[in-house]
Amino acid sequence: MAPPVERAALRNWFYGFTPPEHGEIVLRHRRVYILPTRLGLLFGGALGVLLVGSINYALALGFALTFFLAGLGIVGIVHTARNLAQLGVSAARADPVFAGEPAQLRLVLASRARHDRPQILVRHLGSGAQCVVDVTPHGSTEALLAVPASRRGWLPYGRILLESRFPLGLFRAWSHVEPAARCLVWPRPIHGPLPLAQAPASAGTTRAHARGTEDYAGLRSYQRGDPPRHLAWKALARSDELLTKQFNGEAAAELVLDWALLPDGCGVEERLSRLCGWVIAAEREGLRYGLRIPGREIAPGRGAAHRAECLAALALYGEAA
Repeated sequence: MAPPVERAALRNWFYGFTPPEHGEIVLRHRRVYILPTRLGLLFGGALGVLLVGSINYALALGFALTFFLAGLGIVGIVHTARNLAQLGVSAARADPVFAGEPAQLRLVLASRARHDRPQILVRHLGSGAQCVVDVTPHGSTEALLAVPASRRGWLPYGRILLESRFPLGLFRAWSHVEPAARCLVWPRPIHGPLPLAQAPASAGTTRAHARGTEDYAGLRSYQRGDPPRHLAWKALARSDELLTKQFNGEAAAELVLDWALLPDGCGVEERLSRLCGWVIAAEREGLRYGLRIPGREIAPGRGAAHRAECLAALALYGEAA
């Protein structure tokens, strides 16, 4: 048996490319393979029977029908292969997802030809996710593949099959691509209460700065350490939910979400999941929060970009970015 390296080199030579592929991938004719389908094999067998019968009984109309159908099959071969040949394939940006959710991998199929390309099957070989798209002349379309993301970290696009049986279904043309693209998978969040205000600053202390009380600005969820005079007692009587009044000029609290704050019995993945839940909760509450994990510390901040930076640090913990 050949070594794995030799088998991989042979496979790359056979398929006509070396993964991963960067930029737009053009399906040259050498990369498009075609074989008859089961229906095509039955069609060929029927042509053989017609030809033998026409020779045996010297049927001129039989010869005409046989050669007409054979010519139709040859035209089908050309159109089936042409549906994929010279098609451009490129990977679009995939938005990050949480572990356990499907990653939406996007491929852009572009045609520079003057003919349309209907019924192109796009299948992710690793998961079996697939979709069927049509590409207009000199146009492009996006193929969306919902691929399960079971673990955090980078999820590569992997090998993807493009297949066409248009127009007769007698032949199957296919090609493989493997774009150099990947999707970031955040840890699966475990939701829980945020760290207590009484904890030390190095382990999740909330540090309240000067609070303004000039103008009432609204309500937010109660946080441990909020002054009793700011509690919304009327709202508590109506909804049984403890809320805190906010005023213009009130500086945001800062929270440091620290790896060391979690119990010693938590494993690495559970710690990352709990920190992920804290990041989501802190952003939802509008707090300024930072993140401290072994080998990485992110200064307090808030907003979509800060949230994405914290979640990315958790997703790539222990991995090469």
